[in-house]
Amino acid sequence: MKTLLLSAALALATAPLLTALPASAGARPATVVTVLGRTWTITSEAHKPGYWRATRDWNNLDPFGQPARLRTVQAMQAFEAATGCKPVYKTMYQTITGDVLSQLRCPAAR
Repeated sequence: MKTLLLSAALALATAPLLTALPASAGARPATVVTVLGRTWTITSEAHKPGYWRATRDWNNLDPFGQPARLRTVQAMQAFEAATGCKPVYKTMYQTITGDVLSQLRCPAAR
């Protein structure tokens, strides 16, 4: 029981460090959206201009949460919900932490 509480406290303490990204010039603020019952944070990538990052919330490490769904499908929907632009599938890739990065194709303004 103590190890469960200790690991939960450690996860909550380090969560802001994992999601903090350095601000770049002209970077848009982070947008939080919900896709298929999961919470996603969408930010512009500071280290790779032209790319956007989608980070899925770990659902507070709740083992009884929503069932797992395909991460790539959720990320594509999250990009579109947060920015109004569609991700370019050929440029999408996942990091070892599970973040999804992609370039976006926005509709031309009329």
